[in-house]
Order: sequence, then structure tokens, then C-alpha cells
Amino acid sequence: MGKIVISSNVSLDGVVQDPDGKEGFGRGGWFGRSGGKDFDEFAKISCAEALSSAALLLGRRTDEWFGARWPSRTGEWADRLNDMPKYVVSSTLQDPAWTNVTVLKGDVVEEVTRLKQDVDGDIVVYGSYQLGRTLLEHDLVDELRLFVFPVVVGAGERLFGETGVEKPFRHAGSRTVGDGLVYVTYEIVSGDA
Repeated sequence: MGKIVISSNVSLDGVVQDPDGKEGFGRGGWFGRSGGKDFDEFAKISCAEALSSAALLLGRRTDEWFGARWPSRTGEWADRLNDMPKYVVSSTLQDPAWTNVTVLKGDVVEEVTRLKQDVDGDIVVYGSYQLGRTLLEHDLVDELRLFVFPVVVGAGERLFGETGVEKPFRHAGSRTVGDGLVYVTYEIVSGDA
């Protein structure tokens, strides 16, 4: 059975919007400005995560973003991301931007529940904060892996919005990455625990 893992870069105040500054958000680009020399260590952890994951689960815009950047890249991390199975949630997508994509067009909750049953291993959600919110709201998220960047952006879309009920998580690990990033992992606390 698969495990849904939201893996995201966030600012100290939880902003996930436009980290590379190419989406036109006035406060975008915080990823590059605040990551500094920590990117080598960040890349090692991100590559290891990709190598150990079974699939990616993305929203349409995130598929477009990755599909425009990763196919031309080389190396172990790029090869894994380009080759691994990808599932894109979209009711309108006709021509996926990335490779090895299956479009999930039905009810998100039903499709992802089925995906968790069909895929063995980690199903990682990159970007796709709207999708992540839906998955969290419907108790489909098993784990959070967050790279916290040392910056307060002050405005923008945050990783989580309002939810219908409280969602408890348990701290599963954390470590400093380079000189300024923190990598933190949380596991969902199920109703049975």
C-alpha cells in the first residue's frame, strides 16, 4: 500500500508560493535568496527522496512547472524524476508536460484512495498546495517532509489553508541542512493512535 507524502519547501511563515520567482508573485524568489550555500545538502536529500519514492502525485500547474524544467536536466536526481511514474490530478489536462504521466480525471478522493491501494511505496506530492490541502482535508496524507527556509515572506499562498477539523501530526525527525535550512518530518496521528 502506498503512503502519501507531502514534500515541500516553505518559508518560516508557511509560504509556498512562487519560490523561484518565475510566477510573477511580487515576493517570489525567496528559495534562491534564502537558501544560499545550503543547496548542495538540499539537493542530496531531495535526490535521496526521489530515489526511494515509488511515484509522484501532482496538480496540473505543478506538472507544467516541472515538465518545463526537468526533462533537459541530467544526473541521477533528474533521471529518477524524469523516469518515475507520475499521476497528475486534473479535469482539463489533455497533454501532460512531463513524462510517464497518468492523468487522474475523476473524483480526487476516490482516485487518490485507489492510487494508494495500487502503488507500493511513497507517493510524493511536490508543490501542488491546493491538491495537498484537499488530501489533508480527506485524511489521505500520511507524512509531511518540509524544508524550512530562513525567511519570512510576509504574504502569499501558504502550505495549508483552513480545514474542517484539527489535523494532528507527530514529530518524526528534524535536522539542520547546511547552515540555515531545517528539514523536518511529521507523521499523521491516526484516529486509532
